[in-house]
Amino acid sequence: MAQLTETQVLDALRAVKDPDRQTDIVSLNMISGLVVKGSNVGFSIEVDPKRGPQLEPLRQAAEKAVEALPGVTSVTAVLTAHREAPAAPKAAAAPATAKALVPGVRAIVAVASGKGGVGKSTTSVNLALGMKANGLRVGLLDADIYGPSMPRMMAITGKPNSADGKMLQPMENYGVKVMSMGFLVAEDTPMIWRGPMVQSALQQMLRDVAWGELDVLVVDLPPGTGDAQLTMAQQVPLAGAVIVSTPQDIALLDARKGLNMFRRVDVPVLGIVENMSYFCCPNCGHRTDIFSHGGAKREAESLGMEFLGEIPLDIAIRETSDDGQPIVMSQPDSEHAKVYRRIAARVWEKVAGPQRGTPKIVIE
Repeated sequence: MAQLTETQVLDALRAVKDPDRQTDIVSLNMISGLVVKGSNVGFSIEVDPKRGPQLEPLRQAAEKAVEALPGVTSVTAVLTAHREAPAAPKAAAAPATAKALVPGVRAIVAVASGKGGVGKSTTSVNLALGMKANGLRVGLLDADIYGPSMPRMMAITGKPNSADGKMLQPMENYGVKVMSMGFLVAEDTPMIWRGPMVQSALQQMLRDVAWGELDVLVVDLPPGTGDAQLTMAQQVPLAGAVIVSTPQDIALLDARKGLNMFRRVDVPVLGIVENMSYFCCPNCGHRTDIFSHGGAKREAESLGMEFLGEIPLDIAIRETSDDGQPIVMSQPDSEHAKVYRRIAARVWEKVAGPQRGTPKIVIE
């Protein structure tokens, strides 16, 4: 069979017309980011943000047109809306389609880091479980397409079900609803996808998952400031972002980049968490600041951000996360679990506001 080409894909898309302008979407230069990888195709359709809510049928028609080509096994098309002018108000940071992605979810909170290896996923899991322990209805979205870790950390196996063949039921454990690419592909399968495919996968894990009624959806973003981060920041109505960093200067430099990215797309930064803040020897109790200490707090103060708290480097946190029994759930009376719950309560207070009944922590 002849190899699929970009020309063939574009020819197929010429059969799809913009409903308002009655001209095909290729001639209107609406197609961008076209990627053909074997039998898999991905592309973006650039639209005016004001028209976003009405153009979902156009996106579906474009996917069907390409799916009809011989040899095509998968097509991912994503609507991409851009701001009309730099001076647009903050509320216009996300296109009008964003709110429709996750009906029933009161607030979406992203957990991000400028670099890998700082414990962001561990923080995300324990933050979500801390909110659950504080009495909230919680969901957890693993937005790291290339390196999903939530199935292991939340001790969930199997694949999600779909009653109607359209909407997936999220997986669940410890009272938290979870969705991850790790449920859909084998753990050792590499995801060799480019930007449009990543964007589409994230949108589908929001739009095509029956999240139900949630107080908060915690999103574990991959490290850095790439496609996944921009997709979430620009196309999802984020209530805010939590930045995770270790204390040393190089990690804080990368954390600052992540913070500035959210500021540029008008997403509130709720605060900074210092992970691996210090180490206490379990035998003698001696404290060692392996990665320095207090750097994230100083960075938060210099940037006018709230410092949400510090989490130590402790083997119990690592072991419980690796075993799928995060410390907030498995050791709820430990000091570490109490710290996570305090951070969770503060994040929810900033998102929901005191007037909306912030849950109270009772620590005996």
